[in-house]
This record gives sequence, C-alpha cells and structure tokens, in this order.
Amino acid sequence: MIFFCFFSCIKARKEGHQKKKNNHPLIMQDILSQIIANKRFEIDIRKRIIPQEQFEEALLDGMPRPTHSMRRALAESPTGIIAEFKRRSPSKGWIAREADPAHVVPDYARAGAAALSVLTDEKFFGGTVRDLRAVRPLTNLPILRKDFIIDAYQLYEARIIGADAVLLIAAALSPDQCCELADVAHRLGLEVLLELHTADELRHICPEVDMIGINNRHLGSFSTDPEHSLRMAGLLPAGDDVVRISESGLSDPATIHRLRRAGYRGFLIGETFMRASRPGEALASFLRDVEAQSTEATA
Repeated sequence: MIFFCFFSCIKARKEGHQKKKNNHPLIMQDILSQIIANKRFEIDIRKRIIPQEQFEEALLDGMPRPTHSMRRALAESPTGIIAEFKRRSPSKGWIAREADPAHVVPDYARAGAAALSVLTDEKFFGGTVRDLRAVRPLTNLPILRKDFIIDAYQLYEARIIGADAVLLIAAALSPDQCCELADVAHRLGLEVLLELHTADELRHICPEVDMIGINNRHLGSFSTDPEHSLRMAGLLPAGDDVVRISESGLSDPATIHRLRRAGYRGFLIGETFMRASRPGEALASFLRDVEAQSTEATA
C-alpha cells in the first residue's frame, strides 16, 4: 500500500505561492494557464517523492479493485446527476471550506446521485487526493477524479487512490496528448471523460473517449452559460457509444429536462449543492424537482 505522506512536503514548497490568496477569488486574464503551470510544478515534486514506477509496481503486486463504469451508470440512470464534492473555485473563492467528503459524499449517494466527482486540485480548488481516498470505501458509485491531468503519472495515481474515471480537458492538451493519456487510462482500467468547450476541440475526440463533457464554464474567464451545451449538441458524435455530459452552471431543473431532450445523459453539478448547509438534502430536493419537470412535460 502506498501512503501519500508526501503532501506535507508539497504543501510546504507551495506555501509561498498561496499566501494571501486563499480567501479571495483569483483575478487573472487566463486562469487555466496559471493552473497548468502550477500543476507541472506540483507533479514534478510528486515524482521526486514517489516515482511512477512505485505506482506501477503496486498495481502489479496487488489486486487492484474492479472499477465501476461511470458511462454505464449514466446511460442507465433516469436523472444522470454527477454530484460533485468541491470546496472552492478560482472564480468564486471558498464555497465550503470546512466540508468533509466523508460526510458529503455518502449523503450524495443516499440522495440518488448516479455518479460522483471529487476535485483533487489543491491550490485552486481546495481539494486533495486524500479526499478521494477517504470516500472510496464509502460508496460503490463510480467516482470521477476531477483535476487538470497533463501527465500519465496522474493516471496511475488516480487508479491507486480509487478513481473509476478521469477528466481530460481539451483546452489543456493537444489532440495527440489527449489520445495518449486516454490510452494509458484505458490500460489502467479507467474510463475517460473528455471535456470540450469549443467546436475546434472536437478534434481531440478519439476512440478511447467514453464520455464527452461540454463545459458551460469558459476556462479563461470562468463565466458560465448553460445554453452552451445546447448550442454544441448538434456538433457532437451521434449514437450511444459515447455518453454526453453537461458540466457547470446547472441550477435549474428545467434546464436538465431540455438537455436530456438534446441527448445529454449526465449533468455535473457541484456548487449548487455545496453551497447548501446539507448538500445531500439539496441534491434530493433537486432530483424531486427534475422528476416533477419530466412529469409535467409528459402530462
């Protein structure tokens, strides 16, 4: 078993970059470029502490647990809600600073989530891989590791900590990089959610992609527009092989109904629930409203 005792080392080395920023939204022209630069720095530190070869040996020597298919869970779900555990965002600052994933995630599962998403980026989103490790034994729902994945090292790490699927962001990768990482993910038994925002990013789609997510949040300005998924729907590959997911800015059950009619089967929602004092109850209420919308539409 590999223990992630090196996080205190990473935190110490990064303290100088984080002081005086933790309580305020970041104001910058392009947040994504700063996130990626920090991620490269972070990965370099992690590799020095625990080389990728140790992850590979751990997976070969042990019996990796079977993964749960997020794609299948969403395709078979009547609602398709991917409930996200998120403490903060670069645009909004702290959302739920003291939130405990061991409390929130099981409540999500009981409320009726189809799948789960856990942020593991520390500097910009207040998450950590420890959050995902903590909730893995608490649920059998598929768990997405949501992070800015730019290196195969992170995929091995994701498999070790208990993820079932990983997010690849087209805006952060070239088409070749995306396909290479997706191939490694599949060899590790992980499903791939490819996140797109523009029509130009459609060229990142490759056979190893299991789910396509349309991010309604612009990663440069972090503004959101739920209508963006509807505008992009006609450009996405037809058929049931790849599940469509709408991400970010979703707070209206009526919007979920419209997106389902446009072919979307997954809906990633975090802030709407995490701002509530009881995120699980907020999800349960939201699901009741979604069901009511569907009933009204078919009446």
